[in-house]
Amino acid sequence: MHEGPPRAAPDWQTKSPYQIENPQKGFDKKYTAACHCGAVEFAASEDPLDVKYCHCKVCQRVHGAPFQWAAIFRKTSILFTKGIEQLEFYNTANGSKDHQLPSKVLCKECHSPLADEGRNMFLAFPTAFRFEHGKVPAAFRPSCHIFYGSRVVDIPDGAPKFEGMKGDSKELPETR
Repeated sequence: MHEGPPRAAPDWQTKSPYQIENPQKGFDKKYTAACHCGAVEFAASEDPLDVKYCHCKVCQRVHGAPFQWAAIFRKTSILFTKGIEQLEFYNTANGSKDHQLPSKVLCKECHSPLADEGRNMFLAFPTAFRFEHGKVPAAFRPSCHIFYGSRVVDIPDGAPKFEGMKGDSKELPETR
């Protein structure tokens, strides 16, 4: 039975961080991460550009938590090393499960949230990383809280707190 020509990989699989051709060429792993069940693994080649706690209502609802912890990376500094076929996507704006940016990235087996993928950046969730000795490196400590005006719990940690996005909203005072 003739099955026709091989199917091309979806466009998103040919670009960072999902590229599948020569994935290890010139990529030095600094940090590794995985979903809960281990079906999906990825690595980062450098420290995050920034790290934030997001208190927006969407993050609270999607994560079932008071806030989301996100480490912001260039897409080219992230590489999926296992299980791209096990990835699932979710666009919170329209409910699409297609790879439509921006979107949540998760494992379709265990449903572990792994990251938010934007048009230019990859916001990895530090809880997916396998840090040496289980200790969070200084590079993954949050620089600020965003959408703190929507918070459901006060976090008196001394980090700057912004009503909305950093740079686009006013800084809020620390409350105890």
